[in-house]
Amino acid sequence: MVTLASVRMFKDFIFLFIALAFSSLFVFNDFSELLAVCQGRCYDLAVLAGIILLSSFIVHMVMYLSRDPRREGLISLFMSMVLATNVAFVIYWKAGLFMQLEEIVLMILCLFGVLHSVWIIGSTHWRRIPGVMQRVLIVGNGDLARDMRELAETSGGRYEFSDFIQCEPGDYDDPVAQVESPSFNILNRARELKANNIVVSMSERRGAFPLQEVLSCKLSGIEVMDAPEFYERVNKRLMLENIRPSALIFASGFKIIGIRRFIKRLMDIVLSLIGLIIVTPFFPLVALAIKLDSPGPIFFRQVRVGKGDQPFEIVKFRSMRQDAEKKSGAVWAKENDNRITKLGRFLRKSRIDELPQLVNVLFGSMSLVGPRPERPEFVQELKKIIPYYSERHFVKPGITGWAQVRYPYGASVQDAIEKLRYDLYYIKNYSLSFDLLIMFKTVSVMLKKMGR
Repeated sequence: MVTLASVRMFKDFIFLFIALAFSSLFVFNDFSELLAVCQGRCYDLAVLAGIILLSSFIVHMVMYLSRDPRREGLISLFMSMVLATNVAFVIYWKAGLFMQLEEIVLMILCLFGVLHSVWIIGSTHWRRIPGVMQRVLIVGNGDLARDMRELAETSGGRYEFSDFIQCEPGDYDDPVAQVESPSFNILNRARELKANNIVVSMSERRGAFPLQEVLSCKLSGIEVMDAPEFYERVNKRLMLENIRPSALIFASGFKIIGIRRFIKRLMDIVLSLIGLIIVTPFFPLVALAIKLDSPGPIFFRQVRVGKGDQPFEIVKFRSMRQDAEKKSGAVWAKENDNRITKLGRFLRKSRIDELPQLVNVLFGSMSLVGPRPERPEFVQELKKIIPYYSERHFVKPGITGWAQVRYPYGASVQDAIEKLRYDLYYIKNYSLSFDLLIMFKTVSVMLKKMGR
């Protein structure tokens, strides 16, 4: 709830800023005239902005608490605009605000409503916009093709399943037959369905792949991809089961070198310093709470595996009993682990226990964003079971990462496999903007868990 309200307020603020900018262009001839009129009237505009934002927030919260599904619709917008307009009129009438700004006030209210209306209609009916909907034609056979069809149908509207053309093994050994067979004209079928994506999903390739037909589709402007690439685009993670070593070698991506590495390290230093300056004053309070909650040290130190399989020591606020592994040894932490203290449960959910790791980031053993570091005992076990597990150690581990914001807490080998899909996706598609997105999502996750 806190996160949804914050996102809505931010969106309203952006729309309000755009409305103010365009209203100024429409009403005044030049910027100097705007400054002359608004000089000394900034208070009026600030009051108007507060009225619009507060009206939108009040209506949204009333509908949210009443569980009205229309809280993000046109009715909610209409009610908030009526409220804002009436409040602004009463203030204008009783207090004399907005004098000489009547035209721009009216224009701001109208443009704010129009921008919000366009957003609501666009977000509801965007699939109907020509060229936006990605229609998928699946060419293949076996379980893999069926899985890709199900993936397209459950992609949340990003892709629309159009048709499935089955390739039976052994039918198309002759290249000429691939072109001349009237029953296997993939290009015509794709044009008929207006499909702009072809997903080749072959469980059995020998004698079955329609090379010429698929090539004709690609040369005609239709995007052609294989099952692992389609899986990656939809799920934002890698399909480990169908990835061959050659696919990793020749795939685009997996480049955190040169200037990218320098910028990432510079960002780590700057942001970790800022973070430590902000959170360090609160450390004594957390330390006192830990001491009052259970006996033992304030900080917890543990060896983890970092970049290049090199061990390093992480520092966290202690969230478990002091003798948590005295009898059991190294074991996976469970979601409702009885070793976790009452305060520790809150520290883990809110990620506050991770904050001391900013020191690790500052000194270079970790990054702000990257795969979560695991214990050496678990790494040795997982390397034997999971293909490509070592590849996650080609980058620095992070306090947060793509797996952390996309997958719930992991406590098993199967969870490690699922998290590896996200870790390799992050390494393959690394960019500065991707790091910033993960940081933003991490803050969102922390707010949600703290609000529970």
